[in-house]
Amino acid sequence: MKKSENKPNMFDFDEPFSLFENWMQMAQENEINDPNAIALATVDADGLPDVRMVLLKKYGPDGFVFYSHKNSTKGKQLALNPKAAFCMHWKSLRRQIRVRGHTETLSKADVASYFSTRSRESQLGAWASKQSEEMRERSLFEKAIEQAKQKFANTEVPLPPGWSGWRIKPKTIEFWQDRPFRLHDRLVFEYCEKTNLWTKHRLYP
Repeated sequence: MKKSENKPNMFDFDEPFSLFENWMQMAQENEINDPNAIALATVDADGLPDVRMVLLKKYGPDGFVFYSHKNSTKGKQLALNPKAAFCMHWKSLRRQIRVRGHTETLSKADVASYFSTRSRESQLGAWASKQSEEMRERSLFEKAIEQAKQKFANTEVPLPPGWSGWRIKPKTIEFWQDRPFRLHDRLVFEYCEKTNLWTKHRLYP
């Protein structure tokens, strides 16, 4: 491990979010690129799963937040079936986290607040992109970016129509860490809506 040697026992945690925060801090210190990258899974109308990498932008007891466009494949699938799962894997730490749950759409105010923190280039790209639609030529996209630059040359870039965000409300969170000879540690937290409490149990590798 490069920086942090703080490695509390994962089984000492009674709820998942403190453990998640602890692992995220270590990942931010050790993972070379995008420690907040998640493999996000959704399903289409036929139940066929889809998965892609996105960036986790916020997390805590309220859930796990990411942003995209409503017209993206993931956006359309979440509109039909508001459930999702994701996996985070940190090769440098030999750890992973799996989350499953229902999703809810963020308010426009929340989405606009996050959008304002993005770089101007990313904001302009969001206006120019027809996300998940076929692109005949790269030059058409580049031309649209230039048009967006001119349109908003003397003003802040506003939130594009359809740009949105989602929060995954977790029902299960699993923590996995590597052990020699594939004798790995696995700890699962499950949320009970009736009691508003998390229970935990170990799994065989």
